Amino acid sequence: MSTNGTILVVDDDPDVLTAARLLLRQHFDRVLTTEDPGEIEPLMAKSQIDAFLIDMNFALGRNTGAEGLKWLERILTLDPDAVVVLMTAFGDLNTAVQAMRDGAADFILKPWQNDKLVATLNVATKLRRSRARVNALSVLPPADEMIAVSPQMQRVMQIVARVAPTDVNILIRGENGTGKELVAQAVHRQSSRSDKVLVTVDLGAVAESLFESELFGHKKGAFTDAVSDRAGRFQAADHGTLFLDEVGNLPPASQSKLLRVLESREVLPLGSDQTVPIDVRLVAATNQPLEQLVSDGLFREDLLYRINTIQIELPPLRDRTEDIEALVDHFVAIYSRKYRLTGKRVGPGAMAALRSYHWPGNIRELSHAVERALILSDHDELDTADFQLNTGTEAVGPDSLNLEAGERRLVTEALEKAGGNISHAAALLGITRAALYRRIEKFQL
Repeated sequence: MSTNGTILVVDDDPDVLTAARLLLRQHFDRVLTTEDPGEIEPLMAKSQIDAFLIDMNFALGRNTGAEGLKWLERILTLDPDAVVVLMTAFGDLNTAVQAMRDGAADFILKPWQNDKLVATLNVATKLRRSRARVNALSVLPPADEMIAVSPQMQRVMQIVARVAPTDVNILIRGENGTGKELVAQAVHRQSSRSDKVLVTVDLGAVAESLFESELFGHKKGAFTDAVSDRAGRFQAADHGTLFLDEVGNLPPASQSKLLRVLESREVLPLGSDQTVPIDVRLVAATNQPLEQLVSDGLFREDLLYRINTIQIELPPLRDRTEDIEALVDHFVAIYSRKYRLTGKRVGPGAMAALRSYHWPGNIRELSHAVERALILSDHDELDTADFQLNTGTEAVGPDSLNLEAGERRLVTEALEKAGGNISHAAALLGITRAALYRRIEKFQL
């Protein structure tokens, strides 16, 4: 099944490119390939690349990975939000750590496992979309100038400014679309570790069977596909910040392993008998009621205490309506530049409607609404109709035969019944977690 995304594969072996093209075109909209890394920049100029898959060694006989690191640096210079996955037949722990510290999203060893490669690039394209959303939510000036007109958000930024310079663990709580990742970035930028790496892990996208390998790393031979040493996310974030998103989705076994690492400040890679000390600042985020999960026996109480030394609660957009006008003006400016529009503005009636709307998808939904209205409107002053707000007058009730509305209602109800737990909601709907994520994004939930 195709999924939105354009992949650029760069490798000097035409057989590798053919294999990648045949595999990946079954899963992504476009797959671009080239044997010449010098073509990367022209291809970036012509196409929006959602994920890069780049070989680390192009010259015959070279296996240091230096060329891959050079092209990684060049890509990130051209596009700081680019998501790059590096691949090599000569993987080792030091190269993997260096690549991830330099900004690589992941590290694949050749010959690859098809399922692993597809899964890695699916996560990479999701990360690209996530970064785009974060940029849409962020203000071009530094983080301490984020839009915070409302007293609630001013208080949030005061807390960030106070706790960021410390090394205490932070738990960010809030509904989907309230900007939890943006706040994590603000914490990192204002911390003493700001010159080091910020590593983000979406725990909702990490399979339980891969949890230890992804977070703690593995040694060559630890399992069938472990053909070389691989650094985990904790090692990649050493001396920096580790942001664990959707921490409430962790199954109990993974919670125990995470707690052990946080208490001991060291990881044990799979297949190794030697622990590796780690020095990370932990920031976690969740949209779930962890105290209720603790009461239900679904989340460890000692882990909750460990991760929420400081708790930052992000208010939903409906509770910070003072920020809506400033956010709308901000998004109008961003998307007007992006789509080369001039003279666009939101009329007073439309602005009043935006302020009174309940925004179930929070800032993310507001961003999409403004972008869509700017693109589709054929006049300079946007009115209420341009925003296509679901004000409750549409036929979206249980008796509605509208397929889109019915699907959105079922997804919303499942998420509410599951308390926001993605795995439980997917089980209720009888679909996979990945399918549920696609619907959450589709309906801007």
